[in-house]
Amino acid sequence: MRIRTAIFGVYVIASAIGFAVVMGLVLRDVRLRYVESMRRTLGDTAAYMAAFAAPVSPGENWAQRLETLPSHVDVLRVFACDREGRVLFDSAGRDVGQKYVWTMTGGGRAASENYTVVNVAEVGNELRVVAPVRHQKEWVGWVGVGRPLASVADGVSAARWRLVGYAGVIGLVMIVAGWWIAARLTHSLERLTEYARNVRDGRPAAPPQSRAKEIAELSLAFEEMRDALEGRQHVERYTQTLAHEVKAPLAAIRGAAELLDENMPAEQRQKFLANIRTESARIQRIIERLLELSSLEARKELRQTETFSVAQLATDATDVVRPACAAKGVTLSLRAGADAKVRGEGVLLREALVNLLQNAFEFSPTGGEVGLGWTVDGGRVVFAVDDAGPGVPDYALPRVFDRFYSLPRPGTERKSTGLGLALVREIAHLHGGEATLANRPEGGARATFCVPLG
Repeated sequence: MRIRTAIFGVYVIASAIGFAVVMGLVLRDVRLRYVESMRRTLGDTAAYMAAFAAPVSPGENWAQRLETLPSHVDVLRVFACDREGRVLFDSAGRDVGQKYVWTMTGGGRAASENYTVVNVAEVGNELRVVAPVRHQKEWVGWVGVGRPLASVADGVSAARWRLVGYAGVIGLVMIVAGWWIAARLTHSLERLTEYARNVRDGRPAAPPQSRAKEIAELSLAFEEMRDALEGRQHVERYTQTLAHEVKAPLAAIRGAAELLDENMPAEQRQKFLANIRTESARIQRIIERLLELSSLEARKELRQTETFSVAQLATDATDVVRPACAAKGVTLSLRAGADAKVRGEGVLLREALVNLLQNAFEFSPTGGEVGLGWTVDGGRVVFAVDDAGPGVPDYALPRVFDRFYSLPRPGTERKSTGLGLALVREIAHLHGGEATLANRPEGGARATFCVPLG
């Protein structure tokens, strides 16, 4: 399970439980709020009725005054009781003569917000509120009003559905917000993963920045670990490879030097001296290329970048290689595409193209052709170098960009330093691009060098 899904799932479950509990309490409280509002209204009405029916003289039948009021028993029932609770008047005409006992059955939280109110009760799905009737401060009875609780059912139901609708909208917003939060929390981890993969593949990569302190510290730790590991591996790798590559030419130089101590014909002596010069030059090329490659690998960003014309870069690179191609009898062609601009270090970009062209003509036979062209595709420039050589064996394709890996040149069977294509790949990565090499169906090989548009 992805960590983003796990965080989102925990958030949704916890929020749903808390939200359900809160909504349950709120929905239950809706009825209490409606009943409490009705209770307050009935209390005011009962107090008014008690004042209206209050007797003026002793022994007066004060309940008869209530008979003069309009009857709306479907909305409100008015009743009056004497001091013993016997019903003297009932606007509905159903309980006259019966005896009401206060506090009536059913009082409490279901009838009122404050269950200590003694003049309120819920009896038979009817809310009743009473007020005392007094004559000169003497209690002579009480007047009550009652209203069916069913009359508020529609209002309660409508209010509850409105709350459910609001809750649905809020819940949807919370889900979207939860996914956004989970995505934000895991985005930095995904960037760290991408950074680690770029380091693994040898691509230039900068540690991701984050305002979260923990992620920033983890990113810094990754970068420090990378520097430490690369430093150790760099020394070990280059020491071993340099010793391996220099061992053969040094042995050849040493053997030729020992033979020069002996008396030999001048022609043979010149041959051994030429061999010493050749192997010395080879060692020098290996060291220079190795130092250049080491410098590129240690860099994490470009320096002194400029914007260059693609056509001009291609022209400059072919001009460098053209004399060597002419000397070998290889035709060098430039296939111009749509001109565009790239941004980077001009020296490195030209060197990459020159290395690809040199590699191509070295593998091309006399009378063959080497071509350089380019296309603009998806925000990048793709340079393509084609040759007419034998192609690359399948077993060598995955290794052609490895340091010191080289195939024998056709005709001479000599190998190069094996650092040219490695340099091309490092230059491409430093510019945020890529380098590839593949066989063409019609024969020969095609090397590509891709860099973003400037």
